[in-house]
Amino acid sequence: MQIQDLPYPDPGVPDARSGPRFLWWLFRNQLDGQLKSLAWGLLHFASVSALPFCVGLAIQSVVDRSGGRLALAGGLMVLCCAGNAVGDTFLHRAAVTNWITAAARVQQLLARKTALLGSALTRRVAAGEVVAVSTGDVEKIGWFVEAVSRFTAAALTIVLVCVALVVYQPALGVVVIVGLPVLALAVLPLLPRATRRADVQRDKAGRATELASDTVAGLRVLRGIGGEELFLDRYRGASQEVRHAAVRSARMWSLISAIQVLLPGLLLIAVVWHGVHLAREGRIGVGELVTVYSSVMILTYPLRHFEEIAMAYSFSKPSAKRAARVLALERATDTTGSREAETPTGDLYDPATGLLAPEGWFTAVVCGDPDTAGRLAERLGGHPSEKGTSALLGGVPLDELPLKSARTAVLVQDKDPVLLSGTLRELLDVPASGAVGAEDALAAAQCGDVLTALAQGSLGTDDPMDARITERGRSLSGGQRQRLALARSLITDPGALVLDEPTSAVDSHTEARIAEGVQALRAGRTTVVFTSSPLLLDRADRIVFLHDGEVAAVGAHRELLHTEPRYRAVVTRETEEETAAHLDGVPAGREPARPPRDDANERGDGRNDGRVDGREGALSDDDVLHRLEEIEETA
Repeated sequence: MQIQDLPYPDPGVPDARSGPRFLWWLFRNQLDGQLKSLAWGLLHFASVSALPFCVGLAIQSVVDRSGGRLALAGGLMVLCCAGNAVGDTFLHRAAVTNWITAAARVQQLLARKTALLGSALTRRVAAGEVVAVSTGDVEKIGWFVEAVSRFTAAALTIVLVCVALVVYQPALGVVVIVGLPVLALAVLPLLPRATRRADVQRDKAGRATELASDTVAGLRVLRGIGGEELFLDRYRGASQEVRHAAVRSARMWSLISAIQVLLPGLLLIAVVWHGVHLAREGRIGVGELVTVYSSVMILTYPLRHFEEIAMAYSFSKPSAKRAARVLALERATDTTGSREAETPTGDLYDPATGLLAPEGWFTAVVCGDPDTAGRLAERLGGHPSEKGTSALLGGVPLDELPLKSARTAVLVQDKDPVLLSGTLRELLDVPASGAVGAEDALAAAQCGDVLTALAQGSLGTDDPMDARITERGRSLSGGQRQRLALARSLITDPGALVLDEPTSAVDSHTEARIAEGVQALRAGRTTVVFTSSPLLLDRADRIVFLHDGEVAAVGAHRELLHTEPRYRAVVTRETEEETAAHLDGVPAGREPARPPRDDANERGDGRNDGRVDGREGALSDDDVLHRLEEIEETA
């Protein structure tokens, strides 16, 4: 794989059982590039290491007054220099290619995993950790994968040079072959401590990144409540902890570097002292002494790669561990599904709570616990619960569908949707049925003032669709971001649309118009809204009230206000004393007869003129029970 061929058609299935296994998997998937790097590395290091032999031959030729051998030494030096230049150039090229392609493979794997898990990713892994993995960790993983082949070439070169020295001059070669392993292994006792300090630094850096991300995301709110200095102090403290950890880690690595300089120097002194003693006795020539001395001096260069590989592994191991932890996350079922790739239709039903959202109806769900509502919305989007129960659409479990089919059938908009940077036109360019245009969706979501603000704030264009939106829409207010996200969801026009608190950041007048616009645009389509807003609840065809994780009452908004005190407490924000005063002797809410709507004939396409699927009026209790039995039998 070359850089120009990126991205990978298929990055493969990683071995995410542990960090080292993931690194080994990356290495095996780059075997061609690693072999190229190894070959060029051997040429480079061998050419460098052969120069002392050429120099020694030349000096001995001068001492012996041999012109022929001097010319031979000169020719060999030219070849070594050429091999050094070519090997170093292509080694660098191969190494950088391995680094970039390894990092790109990891990034593609992370992107695929993010698309697979969707919003469930940040519920399982902290946002700061995801950012750390996709930025700094990717670079460190690529560094180690690239450094392995260079280290292997350096190690092989050292072995070859040691063997050559023993053959060339046994008396000095034995000293070198005994001393070099000591040099290579001397830093091993320090590596565990250096690795631990590097791990601490990475963990603190990840927490600081997460804190910074949360602070930037909530900057508008922090300014509103005067909490900027508080969070700034927290980030300053976290940043100082990272600095202190980095200094402690750097001290250990500087000690390792010092040892890597000191010990080769001591070996060089020992070789020179012993060599001079042998030369005085006439047991070796001057050229041989120069050769051995130069070889030991040159070997300090490939020896530096022992330090580099130790650093690369120590830094990449925690990074690979974090990456493997993210890549090991799975959807509760196989993403390919066990059913055919078809989009089912019908009622949306959650067995865990008993929630039933009839096909074609606007169903509102009221739940006093936001966490329960979030988990329910996640199940309705095709992610099973911890107990393995999955929502059903038309009697078909969503987790048995291929992921693409499940997301086409049901779209879930979280309570904190993300707006990607780019133009508004690009933001709204999403997979859609084509039945709902951008203009209609923006009108239903009451985005008129947002378009005006974008047009006024943009430079070089009067068309708000070409106006740029900053990262996560931070240049917009919370209500503006929420409405643009709602418009994006409406454009997709899924069979079932699940909205979690879609109007929590807008004023009541805008909220009322949004409720009317969404009801009209989604006429005849299944819509489920998690909300406690009376304005949205009053527009719903059917309201389901959840208490303690189960359906406690079903009915219309006005009826539930009078018959279900717990519902009234959630919607009207009653105090506990007021709720307790209504609990005694109050019957649970029942499914009411659906009142005719005044705007039944003004719903745009006439698909729902007072009926649901050809049935007059609302579902009775018997109808609901019958349809639940049909769903359970089908499942």
